[in-house]
Amino acid sequence: MTNPKIQQPLRILFILASIGSLYFVPWVLVKAWILPLPDSVQEQLEEGIEQGFDGMIVYVDQGGKSPEFYATGWHDRNKKIPAYPQALFKIASITKLYVAVTTTKLVKEGRLSLDKTLVEYFPELEGRIENADRITLRMMVQHRSGIPNFTDHPEYWIKPPTSKQETLNYALDLPADFEPGEDYGYSNTNYLLISDLIDKTVGYPHQQYIREEILAPLGLKNTYTSLSEVDMDEVMSGYYVGIDKDFKTEDTGLMLATAEDVGIFLRALNDGSIFDEGEQEIYSSIYAYEHTGLLPGYQSIAKYHKDIDTVVIQFNNTSNFDGYDWNLAEIIYNRVVKIVRQDRED
Repeated sequence: MTNPKIQQPLRILFILASIGSLYFVPWVLVKAWILPLPDSVQEQLEEGIEQGFDGMIVYVDQGGKSPEFYATGWHDRNKKIPAYPQALFKIASITKLYVAVTTTKLVKEGRLSLDKTLVEYFPELEGRIENADRITLRMMVQHRSGIPNFTDHPEYWIKPPTSKQETLNYALDLPADFEPGEDYGYSNTNYLLISDLIDKTVGYPHQQYIREEILAPLGLKNTYTSLSEVDMDEVMSGYYVGIDKDFKTEDTGLMLATAEDVGIFLRALNDGSIFDEGEQEIYSSIYAYEHTGLLPGYQSIAKYHKDIDTVVIQFNNTSNFDGYDWNLAEIIYNRVVKIVRQDRED
């Protein structure tokens, strides 16, 4: 137990340290956090635009109520097209949820095994990925493989890859981040390999499997697996702070969708209706029920809040990997959820 005589000096030191730490926090984040909570989601999004985002979209699906749609800012700031809720958006790593569901279905069908190793599936990677003989599919799905993340390679952003093989090359012949199964390390390389494995297993692109086995049963007609499938005018522009460029034409190989389609998918994932018998138990053992996404020009958050039976999807089309935009997006998202929760309680 702390001596009472030194408790007061410790409190003073703690306060001074806390005040000092504010010098290292962008004031826009402090302001966004301490501002009085607005009365509506729309007002909160408008605050987000004032704080630096070019455009924002939010979808709210409360159980037992009709979905609500919100948008503000620019869909395309150069053409002065206002943001609208039905726009297509690059959902980035939220794509991993669809890949994890696909993996689950193939495991249940007996076409994949979570306990087989990487080298069993890809013999050619022996000696190219450290511990390939001990890394299992389960570890890759759970980001517990220790395989380096290709986007962390120092040349990835300087010399962007133009093919899957070039992308994978940025993760080959490197030391493992940790021993298989001994730690957690988010790595896009895991899901690049899993997607290739699905292609190899089903005999056609995994995107087709996702369309036929996940999107079609849910009636999701505004979710696309490739930029080549869409009308570019419907894609929300994406902006990176300090760069005068629209990133919407950059093909990342990841999915695009409306906020509503992501919300419908997320509810089906959480209530289990996306699964056939025996699949949900497998999925629950290997992956999460929510996700975020981040690309140059695109930030997304997709979560289900069980306590209020509500799905909240947030898109914003401004990013800065070295800045504070992600923190700002999370602050705004949490405030949106708080507004929804208060409205529900009222």
